[in-house]
Amino acid sequence: MTKTLEVVLKRVIEDVPVAADFEVVERAAPTTAPAGQLLVRVLYLSLDPYLGSRLRGRHMGEPRPAPGETLPGSAVAEVIASGHPDFAPGDHVIGEAGWAQVGLMDAKFARKVDPSLGVSNHLGVLGMPGLTAWAGVTQLAKVGAGDVFTVDAAAGSVGGTAGQIARILGAKAVGIAGGADKVAQVVERYGFDAAVDYRNEGWVDELKGLTDGGPTVHFENVGLPILNPVFGLLKTYGRVVICGLSAHYHADGPPPQFGLGPIVGKRAAVMGLVVYDFYPRWNEWVKTAEPWLKEGRLVQVEDLGEGLESAPAQFERLMKGANTGKTLVKVGG
Repeated sequence: MTKTLEVVLKRVIEDVPVAADFEVVERAAPTTAPAGQLLVRVLYLSLDPYLGSRLRGRHMGEPRPAPGETLPGSAVAEVIASGHPDFAPGDHVIGEAGWAQVGLMDAKFARKVDPSLGVSNHLGVLGMPGLTAWAGVTQLAKVGAGDVFTVDAAAGSVGGTAGQIARILGAKAVGIAGGADKVAQVVERYGFDAAVDYRNEGWVDELKGLTDGGPTVHFENVGLPILNPVFGLLKTYGRVVICGLSAHYHADGPPPQFGLGPIVGKRAAVMGLVVYDFYPRWNEWVKTAEPWLKEGRLVQVEDLGEGLESAPAQFERLMKGANTGKTLVKVGG
């Protein structure tokens, strides 16, 4: 009997997930693909911030997985056997197959990808983080030449991609990140015009100077600790995209409210971003990004764990904000 390793929850969790909340188990691996399913070998597993809430049943009404059950999370995988006519052995696909070495993927939700663009890129700049960044920058905020663009969590996959897209479109991009290493990454790896460390006293004044008095567009990934001071700098008729609220994900109850008065005073447009709305346009984003990627104008920085067994520790790093770039686990091949 063929075996596979899989990471599952060890117990019900109510707090910020840590490595000790997970365990690696050995299971019998499926050997055939039932109708409508794909038998796949997982190559890379994506670990994303929203999973911290999802595992506790706090993400957009989606159910929490029970201990021992298959965990949610995107992976790029190679098809071993296909139970669907649109897929064949050897195809590379994106979908959910659990945190496992070998698993089954629902063909209805799988998406075929081109491995020549970089297998792991399909979980980062070409994956959900890239789609999120593209949607916020181009479809909501409509960033263009002359804009001054700020984004927090700028060393992460969404923030880093958003700033790169903004620069490609002619905007000045200034990142906000925590720690000297992350600030350096934002400028040196992602190519932002500048970045500030929010852990430093006086960072708001520094940001004001770097943005010529304040941004015209701000892309929010953290929440009120960053949004409040940056909104105070926002230019009149500025645009704000609220993508993530990582500072509030693990708090009890809803996040604190943001006052309406400042929005009126700034004549600001504040837009909420839910990436699921843009899933039907994923191929449009990949087609747009492909030349940028090949030209080196769009890059992916990876925080990579080796082997499925590294997934719990990698996830804890992500939950603590210790990751730099796109958090991945290299599972096979």
